[in-house]
Amino acid sequence: MNKPTQDKMENVQSILEKDSRNVPAVLLQESQKNLGTEDIPNEVFLSHQYHDLEFEKLWKKVWQWVCREENIPNVGDYLVYDIADLSVIIVRSNNHKIRAFYNACLHRGTQLCVDSGHSLALRCPFHGWTWKLDGTLAHIPCQWDFNHVQTEEFSLPEIKVETWQDFVFINFDHNSESLENYLENLPEHFQQFSLQKRFIAAHVVKTMPANWKVVLGAFLEAYHTITTHPQILKFTGDANSQYDIYGRHNRMITPFAVQSPHLGIPQNKYDPIKAFLAFSGGNPDSIQIPENNDIEPRSYVAQLSRQTFKQLLGIEYNNVSDTEMLDVISYFIFPNFMSWPGVGSPLQFRFRPDGNNPDSCIMDILLLQPIPPNSSPNPAKTRYLTPEQKWTDAPELGGLGAVLEQDTSNLYRIQKGLKTSAKQGITLGNYQESRIRHFHEVLTEQLNTSE
Repeated sequence: MNKPTQDKMENVQSILEKDSRNVPAVLLQESQKNLGTEDIPNEVFLSHQYHDLEFEKLWKKVWQWVCREENIPNVGDYLVYDIADLSVIIVRSNNHKIRAFYNACLHRGTQLCVDSGHSLALRCPFHGWTWKLDGTLAHIPCQWDFNHVQTEEFSLPEIKVETWQDFVFINFDHNSESLENYLENLPEHFQQFSLQKRFIAAHVVKTMPANWKVVLGAFLEAYHTITTHPQILKFTGDANSQYDIYGRHNRMITPFAVQSPHLGIPQNKYDPIKAFLAFSGGNPDSIQIPENNDIEPRSYVAQLSRQTFKQLLGIEYNNVSDTEMLDVISYFIFPNFMSWPGVGSPLQFRFRPDGNNPDSCIMDILLLQPIPPNSSPNPAKTRYLTPEQKWTDAPELGGLGAVLEQDTSNLYRIQKGLKTSAKQGITLGNYQESRIRHFHEVLTEQLNTSE
């Protein structure tokens, strides 16, 4: 799929090949037929049966991002990752090794860890059975009563762990392909972005009032901008967005500092960048119009952004394209990880089921900022918002919070509307919603596997 943007990615365009393919539609069940151009059944977002199928055929079989290496920098640092009924301990067992274990004691099944922390052993809070950080059994209270327990047979069961760009991934399936193969051509793309040179400047988590696939779909397209986010149309080229399909993954580029085509041509070509600066917290009145009025406004505001990074962080971005400095470059890594690796919008999104409830999900938002020279900033503490709280209650998200609140109001309505709709399926556009269709095609193919 190809569609020109107003600004190419310049020095990275050569590696952003359009190696798209049409994933064949496959029958999942009677409720899901001819997925290529047909409606996607509402039951995909509502059914407990469908959720159970995802649990067995998706979450137990695919690579999924669980944390950043900086979340567990020291030996003994750990955190807990939950997906539906599964709970996993991610722990740094030595300076060069990260391990993942099922979060359950092999004695009576008690969860060993909650949330995150630091410990040089994994000790059950119920009876005190203890394991070393490499998973081997270290101690059983009243060992004399358990002479039938063989130490070498009671190591904690492990889960596959691999890392990429400082993201830690797990896979419950020990027969799965490597993470490198799973990512297909994306590692080549991300050589330019180097997210391992970023740190977590913000991490906000919120329970959302809709199925995880409904929430995910809201961020796979820019089509909704004209109605949902009218306040950003003055500097967002929503209908100029480019959508690309890469095997099981996909990408979108939405240009900023240009006016939406829905508003026509701006009266002054610098109006979009003034609106962009105002939204970003800058002072649009401080813009000095270049004497050479032939300079492109986007190039001008991108240069302002480079100067800001140099002044505040001491980082040079002279060789980085205008697109990377300004635009939303959104890669979707199947099944639930959305990475925005550009300098201007350095966000990371994750979407997970909320336990076994098809009507809600958990959404994580990370802000990855560049690490200033000669510094080692600590990752920001995670802020957990209650379902009643708003994204705007997380000031670290800046102007994004208000935009997310607009999305959230839609998502609740979608989940309710799917239940009452007389039309038992959603209809997608051919291009602007192509990433959503592609996601469902890949998901259907995954759920149709016989293994």
